[in-house]
Amino acid sequence: MPDFKRNLRLPQEPRQTFFLWGPRQAGKTSLLKARYPDALRIDLLKTELELRYRLEPFRLREEIALLGPGRLIIIDEIQKVPALLDEVHLAIQDHGRCFALCGSSARKVRHGHANLLGGRALRFELYGLVADEIGDECDLLRLINHGYLPSHYISEQPAPMLRAYTQDYLKEEVLAEGLVRNLPKFSDFLRSAALADTEMVSLATIARDCGVAATTVRDHYSILVDTLLGDFLPAYTRRPKRRVIQAPKFYFHDVGSVNMLAQRGRIQQGSELFGKAFENWVHHELYCYARYSEHYFDLSYWRLASGIEVDFILGHGQIAIEAKGKSRLSSDDLKGLKNFATDHPDVQRLIVVCCEPVKRLIDNKILVLPWQDFARSLWAGEIYTNG
Repeated sequence: MPDFKRNLRLPQEPRQTFFLWGPRQAGKTSLLKARYPDALRIDLLKTELELRYRLEPFRLREEIALLGPGRLIIIDEIQKVPALLDEVHLAIQDHGRCFALCGSSARKVRHGHANLLGGRALRFELYGLVADEIGDECDLLRLINHGYLPSHYISEQPAPMLRAYTQDYLKEEVLAEGLVRNLPKFSDFLRSAALADTEMVSLATIARDCGVAATTVRDHYSILVDTLLGDFLPAYTRRPKRRVIQAPKFYFHDVGSVNMLAQRGRIQQGSELFGKAFENWVHHELYCYARYSEHYFDLSYWRLASGIEVDFILGHGQIAIEAKGKSRLSSDDLKGLKNFATDHPDVQRLIVVCCEPVKRLIDNKILVLPWQDFARSLWAGEIYTNG
């Protein structure tokens, strides 16, 4: 696999224990190995280790007692044995040990009332590849069809890998961890949620399609959030001058998984599905940048009751971004930004991210950015500049 240089800023020489969460195959293990080659690594994916520590968690205390001071200890898939966190707590408190605790979901840890170290640990999240990590060779059509996970992006035949990925998620993240009782119903929900990716969430509609209660759908969405498969995008409702929609949208963190679950087939540029996938990609870049850069700005969308909307609002309305997977914009593509500027005249920047070949400025106020320029400007800190 190519050596992608990840943008997540992990500490070079950790002095404080941290959690590293991320969806399966996002590259967490590879990142930790590359960043901390001399650390002691305990991989709970190995059945014999998981069983040993599950039965006798105190063994961790005995085993690390022989380590020299200052050596980092990595525990991979920590959510598989939450009881180990008590031993980690003791090692931090009594001996000043430092750990990197890695996993794909904090749900089991949190819902099982396990020890989350009482604020003694930092939290980081790693997601799939962003354009800046791939570099000048970034292939947008490949990203949109293969998804953002490193092994899927580089694969020449991603479909079998994506199918296995979604099946493994159901078996290992959902069923094995006891997150749901009815796996077939959850599978139906997962497909319905994928079909509604980038759209406003209607619990009642999905509940009707899946034959379950709306409360069940709400719980299922919380599983997707907790297992880092996706997240809600809230509506921007500050200082409304006209009636605005308040329902959130939902975005999966990997468009390849959406493609597989929704049975999209190969997506071609210029199609309606390309537009939806392109919007998912823009969200992915913004979402990751907000976290990796440690700006942590608010990300939302704005929609009037009339249907006019802007895909992404950054911060407290300073920046409005529209994602259009088109190679030629029309005046209709600018309506949302113009209406937002009318209702929020203090907006600082209006941007359209698209597939046009050259950047340009419309009416001296709307910046049109080809997707490559958008990615470069975003990760160079030129789009969101307020810390």
